Amino acid sequence: MRRSRSLSAIAAIAASAALLTACSSGETETPAGDSSAATTTVQVEDNFGTQTVTVPPTSVVATDNRTFETLSDWGVQLAAAPRALMPETIAYKNDESIVDLGSHQEPDLEAVVAAEPDLIINGQRFSQYREDLATLAPDAAIVELDPRDGEPFEAELKRQTTALGQIFGKETEAEQLNTGLDDAIARAQAAYDSGETVMAVNSTGGELGYLAPSNGRTLGPVFDTLSLTPSLELEGSDFHEGDDISVEAIAESNPDWILVMDRDAAVGSDEADYQPAAQVIEESQALQNVTAVQEGNIVYMPDDTYTNEGIQTYTEFYSSLADAFEAKG
Repeated sequence: MRRSRSLSAIAAIAASAALLTACSSGETETPAGDSSAATTTVQVEDNFGTQTVTVPPTSVVATDNRTFETLSDWGVQLAAAPRALMPETIAYKNDESIVDLGSHQEPDLEAVVAAEPDLIINGQRFSQYREDLATLAPDAAIVELDPRDGEPFEAELKRQTTALGQIFGKETEAEQLNTGLDDAIARAQAAYDSGETVMAVNSTGGELGYLAPSNGRTLGPVFDTLSLTPSLELEGSDFHEGDDISVEAIAESNPDWILVMDRDAAVGSDEADYQPAAQVIEESQALQNVTAVQEGNIVYMPDDTYTNEGIQTYTEFYSSLADAFEAKG
């Protein structure tokens, strides 16, 4: 018994000595599970100022849909996220090791406490819960990089990617994503004929909604980025699911091009009454004489756009749009 106690005492003294040595040497402690890199900090400018982030982070919570594809592609392990809001195209969706925070309408914010995050990437549908998250995880850095009003949308997407690259040591990969977006936009800009008019619509529930230039969800910023000529402009239209508009009004404006975001493709494609946007447009008698329909000048955003909306989504869409413009050139 005496020998056991002596060994325990010696072990405790050795441990204390080792700890004192480490502290006196000024070495930075390495996070658990990561023996390859010592921790340090980076300064990130987000929508609320300068955030100090410990890197590499050991427990990450992400709520911003625009970031999921990037984080997944970069192999970032998440502790918690609203998996209910993720499209099937994101690997995190079915990863049961990630605590599901639910939807923004009925979130399980308390689950963040158990995740003990040192980094929360917040935004988009969860932006309203920033203060709650700060209360629940007071030791976590909260970084929020939603596109800001009044700033060029594509520049805001790149700002987000650059910041994430800085945090996760993926600067080269971030630059590649930003360059890919720039290249796709440049192609679309070069191929677009400003004499041709454009209409943007959202499809949901078998109905079409008008997406206003500049303000409309997802497609509104495309008008500014490419200097598109609208076929119709309605004052005060900015409803995120698309403003009500009759197909007759669309037909009367006779757009040369129709850009489409199929909302239900992302959130209701498995429903029995789901009507793809292409079906809604092609089966509408009122639209049959519209130039865009007759000439096949209809370009659809990726199916998962409504629950993705990251830089990859826009790069893919601008590339498709460039292909379509070039084919008609």
